[in-house]
Amino acid sequence: MLDRAAQLLGRLSTKARGDAAEARARRFLEARGLKHVASNYRVKGGEIDLVMREGEEIVFVEVRARSHRGYGGAAASISAHKQQRILLAAQHWLQQQRNPQPACRFDCVLIDGPDAELTWLRAAFGA
Repeated sequence: MLDRAAQLLGRLSTKARGDAAEARARRFLEARGLKHVASNYRVKGGEIDLVMREGEEIVFVEVRARSHRGYGGAAASISAHKQQRILLAAQHWLQQQRNPQPACRFDCVLIDGPDAELTWLRAAFGA
């Protein structure tokens, strides 16, 4: 069964695999009480995969999926440059809100392999 799932994932485009990983991460976080606010927020120079809310706190979520753990896996793919791009998009998103600036944090949801459990890193990096 797992071999069949891996074959099917291998046939999906990179975008389709990314979309599937983000949908899986969203369901995972919603099952843990977070509320969805936005998806795929893009600005010139940056992007946020998911914007969630946990209580009064805004949670910017980077979702990383890799087919295996080689080269450090999903966690290693979140470079300092990638973090800067997420921070840029988050600053822009916050500036667009009409409400007072809420507390926020930056989480990561990691998926290493098609049958892997999700790893949720709360407050994975900061501004």
